[in-house]
Parts: sequence; structure tokens; C-alpha cells
Amino acid sequence: QVQLVESGGGSVQAGDSLRLSCAGSGRSFSTYAVGWFRQAPGKERDFLSTISRSGTRTYYADSAKGRFTISRDNAKNTVYLQMNSLKPEDTAVYYCAAATSYGRVSDLEYDYWGQGTQVTVSS
Repeated sequence: QVQLVESGGGSVQAGDSLRLSCAGSGRSFSTYAVGWFRQAPGKERDFLSTISRSGTRTYYADSAKGRFTISRDNAKNTVYLQMNSLKPEDTAVYYCAAATSYGRVSDLEYDYWGQGTQVTVSS
């Protein structure tokens, strides 16, 4: 069992940056790949990025490439999502999730989820 808690969301202006954190607890957090997703009001939950257990491999959706960076610190049991040049269309609830294998882009392939953190970007 893995518990995930997101933090770092908030209300910012367009062009600002935020760093989201996903703190994991429970057995062997470092043995899971972690992904970030987001869900805007009235829309489906979309994949953003994923990172391998060791942190050496990362993958991004087109919507995240160039502006978002995923990283992890297994000593702190934490995965980060650095988001730069934020736009109003980035407004959503952001979730982290854990999967047993790297490279998963469907939310159906993730086993554990956090409760989400709200990001609101105003123009």
C-alpha cells in the first residue's frame, strides 16, 4: 500500500511558476513509477508526465513538454512537478499517482492516487 499526498498548488498569475510535490509513504515508494495528471472542470483527467523508479527516465505529454519538469528524490520519498510559464488553460486539479511499471500514460494503469491539489492561473 502506498499513500500519496500532493501539495504546492495555489492561485497564480499567467507566466508564473509553481512546483508541485507528491509525498509518498508506506512500503517501498521508490519501487513505483510516478505520474502526474490533471483534471479541469468538466473535462477528463489528462496525463502530463511520468518518471521511473530511479528517476533516470522521464516522459511528457505534448501539453507538458518544454514547460513542465518532473523529478524525484527517493531519499525524501517525494516526486516533483516544476511548472513554468503557466497559462490560464493550466487551471485544473493536479494529481500524482503510482504505478508498478514505468511508461504508463492511462490513469487506468495507476494503482494509487493522491487527493489532488488545485492550481488556478489567472490572466
